[in-house]
Amino acid sequence: QVQLAESGGGLVQAGGSLRLSCAASGRTFSSYAMGWFRQAPGNKRDFVATIDWSGGSIYYADSVKGRFTISRDNAKNTVYLQMNSLKPDDTAVYYCAARPYTSSWKVVDFDSWGQGTQVTVSS
Repeated sequence: QVQLAESGGGLVQAGGSLRLSCAASGRTFSSYAMGWFRQAPGNKRDFVATIDWSGGSIYYADSVKGRFTISRDNAKNTVYLQMNSLKPDDTAVYYCAARPYTSSWKVVDFDSWGQGTQVTVSS
């Protein structure tokens, strides 16, 4: 497992942008696939985006496709989520997660999680 720490959340107006970062500890970050998930109050944790260990395989939830971009910098042990054209429905706690090598959209496939960062989009 790796230790993960998200940052970059905050309050933004609809139409605005935020970039989330997730810093990972350990020397094997490049062997992990990463995912971003989000959870609004009263809702289950939902898939947002995932990237495999090489960055060559990327998938997005339909709700964020074309607005969000996931990327990684293995030299910095960090994965990013660039969020543009934000909507009030994007309001949630955003979590990054890690699993070995191959990307996934399933919560249960990830075995390392960060503590989450709050994103609030006002209308």
